[in-house]
Amino acid sequence: MTHSQKLLQRLDAIGLSLEGAAGALALIGLGSAGSETARMDAFSDLDFFVIVQAGYKQAFIADLGWLTAVHPIAFQFMNTADGYKLLFADDIFCEFAVFEKAELAHIPFSAERIVWRAESFDPATVKPKQASTAAVNVEWLVGEAVTNLYVGLCRYRRGEKLSAARFVQGYAVDRVLELAALVETEQPAFRDVFGAERRFEQRFPVTAVNLPDFVPGYNHTPQAAQAILHYLDTHFTVHPAMKNLIMSLAAGRIYQPPAIKTRSMLHESFG
Repeated sequence: MTHSQKLLQRLDAIGLSLEGAAGALALIGLGSAGSETARMDAFSDLDFFVIVQAGYKQAFIADLGWLTAVHPIAFQFMNTADGYKLLFADDIFCEFAVFEKAELAHIPFSAERIVWRAESFDPATVKPKQASTAAVNVEWLVGEAVTNLYVGLCRYRRGEKLSAARFVQGYAVDRVLELAALVETEQPAFRDVFGAERRFEQRFPVTAVNLPDFVPGYNHTPQAAQAILHYLDTHFTVHPAMKNLIMSLAAGRIYQPPAIKTRSMLHESFG
């Protein structure tokens, strides 16, 4: 049996366990355990929601007997007020949350699949909140990326290398990921509306070639900033003042902008 088969079998078994539990209404698989089972592989885990009747939520969170009845648990911890991250004894990892039916309309999720439901549960209830479809603000994204580079380089030169890496190799790169769709055509792949970095290499292979230069590591923030700046300057408009400042900081120089001549200085020059 493959790992994917084991995962799907375990999810079905959880559904059967819930069928016999008072207050349970539905089991909803998410992501690769939901409607995207085609991408499930040897490194996948189980993401799911358990939907229960009003008043039963805390009982399902406090007592995980509905899971131990399926397979022994090796590790668990409550990572949110609604659920757990959990490892079964056979190394199947899960992330799940328990919600009452009325809460579901306010919870963002995607790629869902109803694995099990009680006859009284209306499948039309499973209507996830729609992701924002706001237009991309290029000026804002480029401005954020460029200023992240500047702040990160200043912190690097101050010796704050960890903070610098986050600003340059984290925050600035996040903006590049959002801009990639304006540079190349997105290729077919499963999209994650909650994480632009998911399967980015498959979706935007041209931009992804640059990722090793964008994220070279803790000691290489100046090189990362130069690579990101070059990408931004190639495909978009970077303000010359910011460009010069970032290039100087990346090279270890403190940028000195050209002096602005005053009326008195011009008078002295031409006497």
